[in-house]
Amino acid sequence: MSSKKTLILLIMTLVVVSGFLATAAPAFAASKEKVLHSFNGKDGNGPAGLIFDGSGNLYGTTSVGGKYDYGTVFELSPKTGGGWTETVLHNFDYNHKDGTLPEPSLIFDRSGNLYGTTDLGGKYEYGTAFELSPKAGGGWTETVLHSFNHNGKDGTYPYAGLIVDADGNLYGTTWEGGKYGDGTVFELSPKTGGGWTETILHSFNDEDGVLPEASLIFDASGNLYGTTFLGGKDGGGTAFELSPKTGGRWTEKVLHNFGKGSDGQYPVASLTFDATGNLYSTTVGDGKYGYGTVFELSPKTGGGWTETILHDFNNGGNGGYIPFAALILDASGNLYGATSAGGKYGSNGAGGTVFELSPKTGGGWTETVLHSFGNGADGNSPASALIFDSSGNLYGTTTVGGKDGYGTVFEVSP
Repeated sequence: MSSKKTLILLIMTLVVVSGFLATAAPAFAASKEKVLHSFNGKDGNGPAGLIFDGSGNLYGTTSVGGKYDYGTVFELSPKTGGGWTETVLHNFDYNHKDGTLPEPSLIFDRSGNLYGTTDLGGKYEYGTAFELSPKAGGGWTETVLHSFNHNGKDGTYPYAGLIVDADGNLYGTTWEGGKYGDGTVFELSPKTGGGWTETILHSFNDEDGVLPEASLIFDASGNLYGTTFLGGKDGGGTAFELSPKTGGRWTEKVLHNFGKGSDGQYPVASLTFDATGNLYSTTVGDGKYGYGTVFELSPKTGGGWTETILHDFNNGGNGGYIPFAALILDASGNLYGATSAGGKYGSNGAGGTVFELSPKTGGGWTETVLHSFGNGADGNSPASALIFDSSGNLYGTTTVGGKDGYGTVFEVSP
């Protein structure tokens, strides 16, 4: 079972048993959802986040399923007249070379190559970073760029996706491994003549966080930002910054420690910047009702950051809860995300929602549920970030559900 699915089931169980735990877009006063593709196992099972190319095609991964049942990379292309055509670009294979369980979202480089990670597999069975390159005449070639190794230095289990800088260097995190066994931030740099060099930029040590699952983001100055699922001063995870130093080293700073009082805890989603430098994301646990939060981190004059809880999720009414997915912003400052449980059809722990948070005049935020999952052939349990198209429609995936129960790709239109 994939790591994110395992976390979803674990945290849902804890919630049920104990109760604790910029693109312009039109306003979503009313919305409709459409399933673009239902996976059937043979073409994948358990899809993760999506990305667009310049022609409007969608790309993503499934954590399992496919020809060898170890996951796929797929493309969805819009048909003339409506509908979408799915093409499996790569089937991962447990052959002690290829990776297995590709959960995170993909990224493109400037040449149209795709990059991603797998949770497991590779030469040492601790995960891989891979590249898919389009062939002249059709098809794609996969290359394993790095096999992670449990050797006391390298990280293990890269559950997060990659990001790329202007020089073509790749950055990511590993769930475990490194000097202290609590996870790492790493860089992969292309070598002259071929191949890649890995550099560990930071090893987590519990005090500054444990188990980083989220992908990293850059600011305009080249600093990296991310979250850890656990650890930190209060044990509920951290938000951190890594800043490059002269000479090639990096300095880490904890921006916020989660898990104190009515604060959220267990952040698994990536951070998101707004235009003024505030950071936004979610926690899957704690908060006022114990079902997760949306939070903002704002830089203070003179240094430090202030956390504000924008929304506390609650297992009641038609609202969702347990927000695994990262948030996205529109040009008006509205936030959009997904919850893995709850909603109109999620009274027994399944379901999930797509939601919008809109800032109120005078302060505070209003939540609007745009869609509730779990009705018939609709999907269930969305766990990855949404994306916008140029017309303001939202696209995402559900990890399960759909026609055959193996997950869906969906669109929500205003």
